[in-house]
Amino acid sequence: MLSIWEKESFINYHYIIIGSGIVGLNVAICLKQKHPNKSVLILESGLLPTGASTKNAGFACMGSPTELLEDLQNQNENEVAKLFELRIKGLQRTKNLLGVQNIGYFQNGSYELLEKQNLHALEKVDYLNQILKNVTGNTNVFTINNAIIEQNKFNKNSIVAAIQNNLEGELHTGMLVKALLQKAQSLGVEVKTGATLTTYNCVNNGVELVLQTQLQLFANKLIFCTNAFTNNLIPGLDINAGRGQVLITKPLANLPFKGIYHMGCGYYYFREFNNCVLFGGGRNLDFVTENTTEFGSNQTILQNLKTILQETILPNTPHQIDYSWSGIMAFGQTKMPIVQQHNQHIYLCVRMGGMGVAIGSQVAWQLVHDYF
Repeated sequence: MLSIWEKESFINYHYIIIGSGIVGLNVAICLKQKHPNKSVLILESGLLPTGASTKNAGFACMGSPTELLEDLQNQNENEVAKLFELRIKGLQRTKNLLGVQNIGYFQNGSYELLEKQNLHALEKVDYLNQILKNVTGNTNVFTINNAIIEQNKFNKNSIVAAIQNNLEGELHTGMLVKALLQKAQSLGVEVKTGATLTTYNCVNNGVELVLQTQLQLFANKLIFCTNAFTNNLIPGLDINAGRGQVLITKPLANLPFKGIYHMGCGYYYFREFNNCVLFGGGRNLDFVTENTTEFGSNQTILQNLKTILQETILPNTPHQIDYSWSGIMAFGQTKMPIVQQHNQHIYLCVRMGGMGVAIGSQVAWQLVHDYF
């Protein structure tokens, strides 16, 4: 049973946000900046943010040429440019809010490594720069840079060309989420971890929530920032989970490269981190199995990553795998996120398409700007 003090202080909120990842924290910050006198609570089912916010590869997620060319098969040029603009604005908003030093942000270079089957991308560099020029201020996003193949000692039989992304960066997403949490709490946001929402019910003036602990809460407005896990709470949305496998090597002496790298239409990605190689992807090898919200290993994909690491990325460098993990992303028929009002009291800011690091802060601002 609750005391009068608990009922007065811990039960009723103006806004309750479900999910304490990059998007949920940014929504909370935007709400407190716009409405400093209103109460904001974030509920997180895990002790750490669940999903992909702190389980990714630490890319700024600005996209690679072959990824954008694949997007253009399903979206028109304006839609692809709009999504790229969302990435630019989101990353800049994050840097302005937290400072680059507090999120471990660096621009050590970003490259797409092209195998023979993707050489057509070289012919599309000028075309991609052209459709993106209105959102980049006429800055060329992509330039051909084949010199890094030999410079970084990649397998020249596998990698035959390279395209540089001049806007991509790398960051430390653990630092990012901690900085967002500190910023939110400094503004008066409350965060409860280990708080799993089991049921909710809309009433005349808001939403009644029941947690797994049987604690009952009330919010005037309820906001879901649960990305791939949203269908567990609101069935029927165009959201498909996509699990991503990631591994990291033990530290290597004289690692020949820094920066971040893409391969295979964005389905593979690796970077240097503390003299280790962090390598992830391969979801395209087994879409069916990886369409899941269950964390775990896919040994077929992990073996594929190890093979590429040994034969293509570090062909003449002995190395050892330290450990691996997985993160859960959310995708749909379009790569644009869902940012909308669901009913009178419930709102959605979900389906980041694997780009939450880049777009999370901007879509959060958009939600608060448009609806609150």
